[in-house]
Amino acid sequence: MSPRGHTDLARIFREEWAQTVATLVGVFDDLDIAEDAAQEAFAAAARLWPDRGLPPNPGGWLTTTARRRAIDRLRREATRDDRHAQAALLHQQTASADEAMGDDRLRLIFTCCHPALSMEARVALTLRLLGGLTTSEIARAFLVSHAAMEQRIVRAKRKIRANGLPYRIPEDHELPGRLRSVLAVIYLVFNEGYLATSGDEVIRTELCDEAVRLARMLARLMPDEPEALGLLALLLLTEARRDARTSPAGEQILLPEQDRTAWNPTLIREGHGLVRSCLQRGRPGPYQLQAAISAVHCDAPSMDETDWEQIITLYDQWVAIAPTPVVRLNRAIAIAEVEGVPVGLELLDDLGAELAGHQPFHVARADLLRRVGRNGEAAAAYDRAAALTDNLTVRRFLDRRRRELPHETP
Repeated sequence: MSPRGHTDLARIFREEWAQTVATLVGVFDDLDIAEDAAQEAFAAAARLWPDRGLPPNPGGWLTTTARRRAIDRLRREATRDDRHAQAALLHQQTASADEAMGDDRLRLIFTCCHPALSMEARVALTLRLLGGLTTSEIARAFLVSHAAMEQRIVRAKRKIRANGLPYRIPEDHELPGRLRSVLAVIYLVFNEGYLATSGDEVIRTELCDEAVRLARMLARLMPDEPEALGLLALLLLTEARRDARTSPAGEQILLPEQDRTAWNPTLIREGHGLVRSCLQRGRPGPYQLQAAISAVHCDAPSMDETDWEQIITLYDQWVAIAPTPVVRLNRAIAIAEVEGVPVGLELLDDLGAELAGHQPFHVARADLLRRVGRNGEAAAAYDRAAALTDNLTVRRFLDRRRRELPHETP
């Protein structure tokens, strides 16, 4: 098979993995059976397709093959109650119905992101069962051992089975809370990719890509949920700046110093279109407001030409919905650009007790202190920010900023 063929194979596997697993979970009501059968089907495709060529319907081939493998396995396991096998043999649902396929994936998304699971377990299951990442890939992304990640996934599956967590789309009255959990998982995956909490790289590209793919999937499956569209818009507008966020040597570059000609105009146009669609619905939520703020930044030709008044208005709306310390922190940074750095610093200082362990708070405070010449305090803030990150590249960046501070004169 040509390199192009291998690329197509990898693309098909990534696109079809979630649907194949979701369909099998719907049939067999067992995450392990579904995942194992899907892996066998994908392995068979990798062996057969290079010689035979792609089938007319690769997704249908994978799902049908996986179901057969699962049924064969159940028939072989004499000690297992054969009700699963009988249900599968009698099951007449076709995987070609778009509505059924969408429902299968939504059920799997909400199962993986069930609030009864820890956030770490939700993230691991989502990347494994919906993203198709191997356990080793997930472990490397979050800098834990393969064994530790494997145990995390096993425990999550065990808890789903032991507690009978339902494999279904939540009822209308349950949906807002459950959807928040799904959005939070995808956002957490993206944030870890956008600014890695540890390691030696600022950006973990594979996690950013996976989060965007999951957000696209969710937006397609829930096109009437403005927060799902808002999350996708936010990720696209943030991802558009990826190439400008690091130097050729891999050093971090903050927004004011970024080369805006390196931003991705295609992603920005798509993100803007989604933001406009959200605004037309008139149901603002946190992800939509964050996306709107990112859209304002992407509109500005330079930092000095940013419409900070509009950004403050959007932060005011966000604070009204979710008055968390982190939201107020970001609002204070925007206010510093309009009302002056001393005003922004005063607002930041009011948040000091609540955000003492929040690394971005100390980064923001150090920057504002530097801008008003309070260099001794800025140095201490940079030190505190560096102590609160395990990312070696970010720490080197903060150390350099600290060294660049002018020495205060007595």
